[in-house]
Amino acid sequence: MTLSRWLMMILFIDFASSGRVLWKIKARVREAQEQRAQGQAAMLGVSAVQLLEGLIQQPLQHFNRKNAKTFPQRFFVNEAHWNRPHGPVFLYIGGEGLLSKFSVLAGHHVSMAGQHGALLVALEHRFYGQSIIPGGLETQDLEHLSSQEALADLAAFHQHISQKYNLTCRNVWISFGGSYAGALSAWFRGKFPHLVYGAVASSAPVQAKLDFSAYNLVVGHSLRDESVGGSEKCVKAVRESFALLEAALLGGNETQVGKDFRCCETPKSPEDQAELLQSVADIFMGTVQYNEEVGPLTITRICDIMTEDQAEGEEAYHRLVKLSENYRSMEKKSCLEVSWAKTIQYFNQTTDESFGYRQWFYQTCTEFGFYQTCEDSSCLFSHMRTLQTQTQLCLLLFNISQHTLPANIDFTNQYYGGDQPQTHRVLYVNGDIDPWMTLSIVRNGTGEDKHRAVLIRGSAHCADMNPLRSSDRTSLKQARKEIEGCVSAWLKSAAQEYRD
Repeated sequence: MTLSRWLMMILFIDFASSGRVLWKIKARVREAQEQRAQGQAAMLGVSAVQLLEGLIQQPLQHFNRKNAKTFPQRFFVNEAHWNRPHGPVFLYIGGEGLLSKFSVLAGHHVSMAGQHGALLVALEHRFYGQSIIPGGLETQDLEHLSSQEALADLAAFHQHISQKYNLTCRNVWISFGGSYAGALSAWFRGKFPHLVYGAVASSAPVQAKLDFSAYNLVVGHSLRDESVGGSEKCVKAVRESFALLEAALLGGNETQVGKDFRCCETPKSPEDQAELLQSVADIFMGTVQYNEEVGPLTITRICDIMTEDQAEGEEAYHRLVKLSENYRSMEKKSCLEVSWAKTIQYFNQTTDESFGYRQWFYQTCTEFGFYQTCEDSSCLFSHMRTLQTQTQLCLLLFNISQHTLPANIDFTNQYYGGDQPQTHRVLYVNGDIDPWMTLSIVRNGTGEDKHRAVLIRGSAHCADMNPLRSSDRTSLKQARKEIEGCVSAWLKSAAQEYRD
């Protein structure tokens, strides 16, 4: 096979095999956060006995009342902190995955609920977790999956809870969400300002972006940041290691590479080699995105691995191998999965899967983009990860032409306002090493939006939402105080308005 033919094949299938390690890291973070949340809930004396889990039958199509079909949407309620009958309501918005009961039992918003006597409610996102239409996740079903429908679900849920608990306008609603759900929190306030008085949007990518090359640019900056354990030496080693790995694959040494990285199967095909390249890159991407939330892997740790023994002349390639060993040890895996065929099979699952990989990729095709490319010189990883390869997968999986994506993304930004939202009482919270911050709001506005942004030094993705830890950075502790002050000010303002 010629080199040009090899490159064409690897470019075509690259994104089909990307992201699985990153999503596994995300799952590990979520598991760790749930364990911490469980501990916090136990410490506060809050138990599942005080928890209500229920279902609301939602219209499959809010904007087409001729369609009478419905689906069951799961929600949680925690009344333990509620100061009846006029206490506020804190709404936790579910995102692209299974909604946990700890969404109303622990976390920073739960701590604030205790301070303000708030009723805690949470709604799972349609087509994720257990809130999936009977019949699975076929493409024709996914046509009913959108952020617009999700916001309409929230509005219907607001009515359901209001009726169930006899709420009035004196019960002030504040919404909370992180990542995609953070964007939903901001958009819910923007589209339904009569329902939610204020919104906290943590790590919220409110600007849709087709070519999200800035993601890996921030990864590079964060790996260079000495305050979180990075260094220029680390960045140089990472760049060198990927050049050597790619050269080994191009040079026909895939059998040795497979042994070095303990691949579950020898990456002989271009597809499997692309899977390997992306999986190793994901270790860096996931560690940066969730720094200090991923267990033993942190920016400090991976940079130590990538720079140790450098004086003795050990190749960066072998340090990359060692990092992969550390990742497999963390995941308790005997080998690294690099099968492109298994990844495609994973994408095409149409039965209930709690993590929502297929559904989320559908939303990237129809609404958001967010394709984390690596084509420019600033990217530290394999430059074979292009925009074209990723958008072609929309056609392969869902019959969505790549030529329609720019219009889909333009509509999203026009509909919500992109990075110029004309809303107030929305607080955007971001960590400055989080790659997603570039699609959020990180600067304060004017007038009523003078204090709309909190940027946390040395903090990563959605860290402010987690249960408090004594080991949290001072900047993170201070940010939580700012959030608390903002929420308190909203509630005081609302109380004054209703008295007047």
